[in-house]
Amino acid sequence: MSTDILNNGRKRGTDNNLPYAGAFTPQESYALLKAEPRIKLIDVRTDAERDWIGKPQLATEQQFAVQWTLYPGGKPNPDFLSQLAQVAGKDDVLLFLCRGAVRSKGAAKLATEHGYANSFDVLEGFDGHRKNVDGWCKAGLPWIGA
Repeated sequence: MSTDILNNGRKRGTDNNLPYAGAFTPQESYALLKAEPRIKLIDVRTDAERDWIGKPQLATEQQFAVQWTLYPGGKPNPDFLSQLAQVAGKDDVLLFLCRGAVRSKGAAKLATEHGYANSFDVLEGFDGHRKNVDGWCKAGLPWIGA
């Protein structure tokens, strides 16, 4: 099952000429994370977003926070790559998640450019649009927080 999902995500990457390995829906992402304990979710939202909005309910050894931008101010995190290196290896399968699936694409692209060949985007993000349109929460996947 997880091999099929990985292959679908890679095909999505090839079909859409993505600058990273591929992309998964929130449902596919959750299924992969449940099936493969070595896969890592890299949440690139700010610490404030995770505190105020919530986060996926996953095993702590699979979920890591590496801010793409900093709060307040929204400036790029100059330590993004070094912080990523502290939690992930270059051969790890990494699923990048943000609030609405914009920053996660940039993070997956940058990670790929720096040797993380198995970088994937989580489509739709964590809460899409206030948990009412798309995303992890709207899909009914487990989450905790606000």
